[in-house]
Amino acid sequence: MAIKGGGFSRKSSASDKVPDSSLADIAFLLLIFFMVTTVFRTDKERDIEWPQAEATEKIDEKSKNILNIWVEQSGSIFMNDQPFTMDQVSEFVGPLYAQSDRRLVISIRGDRDVPYRTMDQLQTELVAAGVVRVVFATELEQRVTRARR
Repeated sequence: MAIKGGGFSRKSSASDKVPDSSLADIAFLLLIFFMVTTVFRTDKERDIEWPQAEATEKIDEKSKNILNIWVEQSGSIFMNDQPFTMDQVSEFVGPLYAQSDRRLVISIRGDRDVPYRTMDQLQTELVAAGVVRVVFATELEQRVTRARR
């Protein structure tokens, strides 16, 4: 008598489901990897001589709401480490100021030997952009900031 079907049967079959027991571990490791490898960008310090002041006031704003405008002695203007001409200032700052719901504070970090004409032109460009919150960084502010760190 012949055995039909061979008498052997497979006890386990291939599953059509993706194993998800280790997906949480993989997601957590990816999260840690991206947190560790992310570089937070800061403004590059410019070599300027800070103007002096008798008193200073701390700006109570988050750093994301402060835009530093660096003005070097030669009249060069830098924002976000990019050089700008005087005519480009209002075109760049205006949309940023409007996008921040008028919370953006412009911090002018100018060399003490920058000609008054240059600072006046910069202020005129900021007024044209609709900016009303402008502060001037000084040597006293830098000393106070360094002492707090």
